Formats: sequence, structure tokens, C-alpha cells
Amino acid sequence: MERFFTAAASRVAAMSGQPAAFIIACALILLWIVTGPLFQWTDTWQLVVNTATTIITFLMVFLIQNSQNRDAAAMQAKLDELIRAVRDARNEFVGIEHLTDRQIEAIRLDLEEEIADHARGRHPADSISRLLTRR
Repeated sequence: MERFFTAAASRVAAMSGQPAAFIIACALILLWIVTGPLFQWTDTWQLVVNTATTIITFLMVFLIQNSQNRDAAAMQAKLDELIRAVRDARNEFVGIEHLTDRQIEAIRLDLEEEIADHARGRHPADSISRLLTRR
């Protein structure tokens, strides 16, 4: 069941991100609008599109979230492997994604201060400014 869901979620997420999916969605909405006069703009006519979009949105949330969770987990595994493989890297960073937001923010601030200490007279933002001017 898990493999089926993963495969289905991946396919649906990939297909829904294509320009053709957007064009089809626009065409369906246009078709719905064009049929308005045919159904005399009734409540049922409005309910059809409201129900359809609600159901599709509800299901897409789960499929897209599953796809993002897998992508994030794969990215973390790759970054952890890079940390492990680089001799001077600090292995303590492996798994920090499991910390609280406050703990991660504290680590980030400490790293920025450490970088500023190493580059005397520079702020961490100076490095970013230099990178942006290289473009």
C-alpha cells in the first residue's frame, strides 16, 4: 500500500505541476462558466464547481505534502552524507532537523557569529552582498 501511494503521489504531483494541468484546469473553469446560462446560474450549478474544487484541493494537499516530505527527507540524507564525508565538517550537524525551531535558530545565529569572528571587520551580510554583486 505504501509503495502504491508513493508512486501515485509522485505521479500526481509531477503531472499537476505541468503547464498542461493548468491549461486543463482553466478550460474546465471556462466550460463551467459557459454552461452558467444553460443552467440559469442556479445554486446547483455553483455547487458543482465548489464541491469539485474542494475535493480536489483536499486530496492534493495530502499528495503534495507526501511528495515534499519525501523530497525533504532525501535532501537531509544527502546533506548528512556530505557532512559525514567531509573531513573538517562537524558531524554534530547531522540530524539537527529534528531540533525545535528555537534550537535551530540559535545554531544559525552562532554560526553567523562564528563566521563574522573569522572574517575580521566583516558582517555575515557582507559575504552575501559580495555574492550578489558577482552576478
